[in-house]
Order: sequence, then C-alpha cells, then structure tokens
Amino acid sequence: MSRLSVPNLESDTGPSGQTNAQIKKAPNTFAAIAAMTTLSNTTQNPLVRTLQRSGLLAEDLDYHVVRASMVILFFFFGYQKWFPYEFERLVPFISNGPLIWWLYPVFGHADASYFLGASEWTFGTLLLAGFWDKRLGILGALGSTGTFIATVTIIPFMPEGWDIAAGGFPAMTGNVPFLMKDVVLLAVSLYLLRQDVVRLIR
Repeated sequence: MSRLSVPNLESDTGPSGQTNAQIKKAPNTFAAIAAMTTLSNTTQNPLVRTLQRSGLLAEDLDYHVVRASMVILFFFFGYQKWFPYEFERLVPFISNGPLIWWLYPVFGHADASYFLGASEWTFGTLLLAGFWDKRLGILGALGSTGTFIATVTIIPFMPEGWDIAAGGFPAMTGNVPFLMKDVVLLAVSLYLLRQDVVRLIR
C-alpha cells in the first residue's frame, strides 16, 4: 500500500511551494519597501535637500569642524592665562584640583598660569598640525584629553559647588557650571584621539 505524499512546504516547487516562499519573503520585502519609501520621502523633503546641497553631508565635515573648534578654544583659553586678571581667577580651580594642585608649590601663581597657557597653546598647535599630520594630531589630542581629565576631576572637590537651598547635588552653583563644559570637551578630545589613531593605522 503506497503512502500518501505530503507536500514539502520548504522545497515544494508547485503552486503551494511558490506561495509559501512568497510568504516567507514577504517580511523582508515589506521592510525593503518601507525603507525605500522612507528614503524617498526624506530625499523629497525640501529641508533635507537644502541641507544636502549645503555641504553638510560632506565626508569628514564633522571631524574637521570639531578639530577647528578645539584649536580656536585652546587659542583663547591659552591667551588669557598670560594676564594678571586670570591669575586670581584660577586659584579655586588649581587649589582644588587633585591632579594640578602641585602647580602652585612648584611655580607660584603667575608662573602656574603661564605654564597652563603655554601648554594650551602647545596642544592647540598640535591639533592644528593634525589637519596634515595625524601623528601630531594624536599628540595634541592626548594633551587635550589630559587637560580635560585634570579639569573634570576638580568638580567633586570644588567647595560650595552645589546649591544647598536647591537641595545640593545636582543643583550646580559657583564654579561647577563652568567646569561642566569640560565633560563635553573631554568627550571631544577622545573623539579626535580615536579618529587620528584610526586614520594613522589605516
């Protein structure tokens, strides 16, 4: 007695097999159609088209803009370190910095400020050179990373940095809001360091 054959829905080449294959392919097809529709709608958006024509999507634009912004920042911050008005302003930061407190015993107030100014100009110059030489860019990014590690670590030790009337932490007050920007600058420094290392080893 012969056994009844059961169609194999996985490999059946008949009408039922074709239907089953179409059903299996349907989710991927629907996903592809949805993606194409979204892409089409996006590219037809006037704002997106304007941004695309503006050069915003140019390769490595963000990388170069971030580098340039750090060069500018180091120039201005380094410049102010050479003037007496900055000497006193640095006192609460250097005095409470667990990584930079030694600057005053070693250099004194004025020379400590000069040291920081010279360091910032050096790192900024190296970052600028990184546009052409990634090895120098890496040195600049390392210096920048060290700079902002030193400043970010001041935050927990800054006296009266959290407003008691507002419940203390995380209600920032005094010098802490100024230092908080360095959290972002530390992330930017790490970004540049990674980008330069990747480009150098390629």
